[in-house]
This record gives sequence, C-alpha cells and structure tokens, in this order.
Amino acid sequence: MITRPNHVWAMDITYVPMARGFVYLVVVLDWFSRKALAWRRSITLETGPCVAALRDALARHGPPEIMNTDQGSQFTSVAFIQALQTAQIAISMDGKGAWRDNVVVERLWRTIKYEEVYLRAYRSVSEARSGLDRYLAFYNRCRPHSALDGQTPDQVYFNQPKPIQAAA
Repeated sequence: MITRPNHVWAMDITYVPMARGFVYLVVVLDWFSRKALAWRRSITLETGPCVAALRDALARHGPPEIMNTDQGSQFTSVAFIQALQTAQIAISMDGKGAWRDNVVVERLWRTIKYEEVYLRAYRSVSEARSGLDRYLAFYNRCRPHSALDGQTPDQVYFNQPKPIQAAA
C-alpha cells in the first residue's frame, strides 16, 4: 500500500501528436499525489531524456523508495538502471504487456491528451513544448482530482489543506 509522497514514483513515455509528426513526453510521477515531478520532451525515443527527467526529480524532491516503469528499452538501459542504483531506489518493472501495472501514468496520458493535446494541433516542437509545460504546471497546481478527494496534486504532495468552500 502506498501511503505517502515519495514512496513510489512511476515513469513512462508517450507520443504527442502534432499537426505534422509528433514529439515524445516522458514524466516522473509521484504515485500517491499524482504530481508530475519532472518531465522532458524529445523528438526521439532515446534514454537521455528519461535519465534527465529522473535526475531532475531527484534533485528537486529527493529519492523515492521505489521506481515503477515498464520494460521499455529506455528504462532497462544501463544508464537508467545505474541512476536508480546510485540513488538506492528499488526497481519495480511491469510485466510485458501489463499496462494496468502503471495505470496511474496511463491515466495521466489520457488526461493530458484529452484536456490539452487533442484540443490543439501543435504546429511545431517549440509550440508543443510550451503547451505541455503550461498544461503540466496547471495539472499540478490547479486541476482537482476525484481520486484525491477534489484536491490538486500539489496540495496532496505538499500536504496542503483542501480549500474551504464558500457558503452560497
């Protein structure tokens, strides 16, 4: 059972369609709070952006106990595994084809695509980067989640109280 922020993190990669072509988005997500801790956009499916996002999350938030990923080549690479081992993070990898094992990140992809990406036809990589950055900041700070009792990821991650509803 996951009981607090930084207990388990999850990472995954998705593609983001544009008017012409696509970019890739990798996110480090805190499983408990649903907070996107770090992310990178890339035009290739290389390991570098995954390691960079992981290092960014570690520098900002310290290490989790466990990192959950799928068995994609980026997450089974020597560089990525070494970064986890150096930070003394336990490694949890989903079974092949077991998308439900990382359902929290899969929900994030659905949310990003339906609330941001599919409503815009990014014309360039720079437009996609700025749109995704803007949306993920909104997602963390402002977007309430039913799974979080109506709180935002930042409220849960930083243990901030839920706002009091004004009397009607």
